[in-house]
Amino acid sequence: MNELLFHIFPNERFIDLGLYQFGLEHCAPAHSYGPATRNHYLLHYVLSGTGTLYADNSKGHTETYHVKSGQGFIIFPGQITTYIADEKLPWEYTWIEFDGLRTKEVLDICGFSLDNPIYKPKHKDSAQLMSEELIYLATHSNESPFHLIGHLYLAMDYFIRSTSSATPVGGSKLQDFYIKEAITFIERNFQNDISIVDIANVCGINRSYFGKIFKKNIGQTPQEFLMNYRMIKATELLRLTDLSISDISKAVGYDNPLHFSRAFKNVYNLSPRNWKNQYAVKPASE
Repeated sequence: MNELLFHIFPNERFIDLGLYQFGLEHCAPAHSYGPATRNHYLLHYVLSGTGTLYADNSKGHTETYHVKSGQGFIIFPGQITTYIADEKLPWEYTWIEFDGLRTKEVLDICGFSLDNPIYKPKHKDSAQLMSEELIYLATHSNESPFHLIGHLYLAMDYFIRSTSSATPVGGSKLQDFYIKEAITFIERNFQNDISIVDIANVCGINRSYFGKIFKKNIGQTPQEFLMNYRMIKATELLRLTDLSISDISKAVGYDNPLHFSRAFKNVYNLSPRNWKNQYAVKPASE
C-alpha cells in the first residue's frame, strides 16, 4: 500500500522559481505512474529503495533508467514518462513540480536534458542537504508561501552544488526584461481574451522572436505558459471558493466551460469537479 503526502502550492506569482506541487511517497511494490506527460518540470529524489524510469529522449525514443537510493530523475514538460517501483525493494521518494524564469538555467548549469535526466550527485553532503529541504517542504505544507519558496531556493542551491563545480551561464538582461514584461502582462490579463500577439506587442517585439526567446528561457511556449497559469488560478478558485465551474471558467479566460474542463483535465488528469471534491478546503465546522 502506498503512503503518500501530496500538496498543491498556492500560487503567489513567483516568477524566477515557482512551485506547483510537492510531496513524499513510499510506494507499494511495483507501483507505477504513467505513461504520462507533465506541464512543468519535476524532480524526484529517491530516499530509499529502487525503481525504473522509462523516459522519451530528444529523438522520441524511450530510454530505460534504473534509479536507486541517493539518486533521482528530472521530468521535462511534454516528455512522456513511466516510472515503476521495484517489486522487492520499492522506492520511497520526495518530489517537487516547479517552473519559472530561472528553471532552464538551473538545469543547464547541472547538465540535465531529455538525453540526460538522471541525478547522480557528485557531492554527497550537498545532496543530503537538498534531500532535507525537499523533505521539509513535503512535511511543512501549512507554512506560508514565502517560507516554502525560501526552502525551494535552498533546495535548488544544494541541487546545483551537488552536481558539479559548474558556474552559472550568462543571460541576456534585455531578454529577461521582455520575459518579465510578458509574465506581468499575463498575470494582469489572464482572465481576458488575450493572444500571443497581444503579449508580444506589450514587449514591443514581433511574435516570432518573442516565442523563440520565451521558449528558450522558460522552457515552455507562451501558449503553454498562459494555459498553465490559467489552470493554476483555476485550482485556487476551486480550492478556496464555492464558485460554479462555469463562473471559474469565465474567471480564468474561458468563455466555454467545456473547453475549460478539457484543458483542465489535460493538465491535472481530473475534471474540475473531481479535483474540487479531492482538494477543496473544507469549512472549519465540518
